[in-house]
Amino acid sequence: MASLLPSLSSPISRLSLLLYRPSLQLTIKATNKLQFRNKSVKKTQLFKFFPAHCFSNSASNLQMVQTQKQRMGENENLVVLGIETSCDDTAAAVVNSNGEILSQVISSQAELLARYGGVAPKMAEEAHALVIDQVVQEALDKANLTEKDLTAVAVTIGPGLSLCLRVGVQKARKVAGSHNLPLVGVHHMEAHTLVARLVERELQFPFMALLVSGGHNLLILARDLGHYIQLGTTVDDAIGEAYDKTAKWLGLDLRRSGGPAVEELAREGDAKSVKFKVPMKQHKDCNFSYAGLKTQVRLAIEAKRINAEISLASASDEERQARADIAASFQRVAVLHLEEKCERAIEWALNIEPSINHLVVSGGVASNKYVRARLDEVVKRKGLKLVCPPPSLCTDNGVMIAWTGIEHFRLGRFDPPPPANEPEDVVLDLRPRWPLGEEYAEGKSEARSMRTARIHPSLTSLIKASVKQESQSAI
Repeated sequence: MASLLPSLSSPISRLSLLLYRPSLQLTIKATNKLQFRNKSVKKTQLFKFFPAHCFSNSASNLQMVQTQKQRMGENENLVVLGIETSCDDTAAAVVNSNGEILSQVISSQAELLARYGGVAPKMAEEAHALVIDQVVQEALDKANLTEKDLTAVAVTIGPGLSLCLRVGVQKARKVAGSHNLPLVGVHHMEAHTLVARLVERELQFPFMALLVSGGHNLLILARDLGHYIQLGTTVDDAIGEAYDKTAKWLGLDLRRSGGPAVEELAREGDAKSVKFKVPMKQHKDCNFSYAGLKTQVRLAIEAKRINAEISLASASDEERQARADIAASFQRVAVLHLEEKCERAIEWALNIEPSINHLVVSGGVASNKYVRARLDEVVKRKGLKLVCPPPSLCTDNGVMIAWTGIEHFRLGRFDPPPPANEPEDVVLDLRPRWPLGEEYAEGKSEARSMRTARIHPSLTSLIKASVKQESQSAI
């Protein structure tokens, strides 16, 4: 919202944030009875998103689900506040379990993106900190609710930029602790996947998903809530990063991000005028690589002596056409790479789960009309249906976090309220690099760089570990 934007034309004051002590570990002791919103809750199991984030999705969890239903009543409506600060937008929303979006507020960092030519983590963190209180309060005000009306608070804990994630998690814990609300830690990429179930209420597991954004390309088979098989992922750069860099090198306006700027200019160009090579043609897997295509684009721009310091509006007709041709040629090859990998992944997924009927395409790049149109052709050839959230729910937003929180809360996957007076230097469990699913054997890539090495076990493997642990404890 424009009203929430800080004055980015003036220097942003640096915040004096306390450094976390590595030796301090946050532990939450399980109790047999907790008070949530002044209601007595008999606890079968509480899942510690901070720090363990181990929870169950097994048949033995049915008792917990029944306990939750008895506590809330079969038809009681859950109301969840979702907070998202994983990268460059500060977002909050209030959503209920009927799928109604009661409010949605986003404070963009577009001016910062234009100034630095991309995301500057420290600047992004400071911008989040300046507006987070206002964004959350406006989300509550627009929903005509107070914290006392909430069932829980959901917040992104990864993947993302750790400096940015910290701002959202601190705010979520403050709200939850002050008002005795349970917390749900959310996986950012799972949220992009599950928001499709809010939009398309008939969307049932299993289904496929292609998640495309500035930091991630991910092809998954969603077998159940919290159970994902990773068919393909990013080896180096994601498609959104390639769009952003292309826009920057072409001298386009970055205030609304590179993707929309390139897509708009590409409509004026000849998509076959520049002969870019499709990445990874020799690799018969479903992984993605855009670093090489970025290099091809940069060399083509240098060859045509395009000066990015000269804005598109100031360029001559001849230079504008040259830029448009590069934009169109880049977009054709970048999306063709998506098409080829997606088609192979659908074949793999149908071998695993023949009942799949849908492909969900989400993430910021899914707002691109050309991307949607091309992928719609792919799924039609395979006999599937394409499901795309509206553009406002494809980019990072609080709605997807709140809805994912609701999905997990229904199964009892939440943390107890944090202490009301929690120390500011408490160690928070943030997951900057956090895989969503377990790798499909045929999809493993030896070419994956160390930069994308796993730091945390995947969400799916944590769920499986919790199921095993629960089964053993029940014996």
